[in-house]
Amino acid sequence: MASPAPAPPSPATIPAARTAVVLPTMADIMAASRAQGLRVRLTTLGPFFRVAASRRCAGGEGEEEEELGRAQGMVRPWPGCAVLHLDSMRMSRAAVRAPDRPLFGLGLFLGAVAVRHGFDAGCRRAELLAINDTDLYHSKLVRFYTRMGFKTVHEVDGSSMADLAHMLVWGGRGTRMDADIEQLLIKWSKRFRSQD
Repeated sequence: MASPAPAPPSPATIPAARTAVVLPTMADIMAASRAQGLRVRLTTLGPFFRVAASRRCAGGEGEEEEELGRAQGMVRPWPGCAVLHLDSMRMSRAAVRAPDRPLFGLGLFLGAVAVRHGFDAGCRRAELLAINDTDLYHSKLVRFYTRMGFKTVHEVDGSSMADLAHMLVWGGRGTRMDADIEQLLIKWSKRFRSQD
């Protein structure tokens, strides 16, 4: 007696097809920043890095560059892979005054360069602390980083001994957040897609 024919595959039994997503390269990110009138530079010293964004402005004797913001951190060794430790991101007063430059848009460019640098250095995970200087600004930071693809790991509020280590590493209280670096680049791929 012949065994019955297998049931045809259903959507539940078919593995989800992965669409090929081309991750944005550092060149793609830099080209997108230039299209926005920004000059973004990455400098490294050993495991430490700094990303600075500036724009040209009219000065007394021709054009000068005005720094709008910077991000810094390090590529930290970790068992199995390196970790991108995003230490700080700061916007200058010039960025605050710029009516055509949203602060969080500038943060995306700074973050994208840092994340791509981490990816190129072999990092799989990025970590940061959304600092809690004021409740209003803290909630905006957490929402921004969540939209960017980070997930809350731990609330560092000083109420436990475990928080002491976080506070020493990060220099304050806030929300510890992590993200998968490749997933961040996939999420941002349309924003920084090459204009070939």
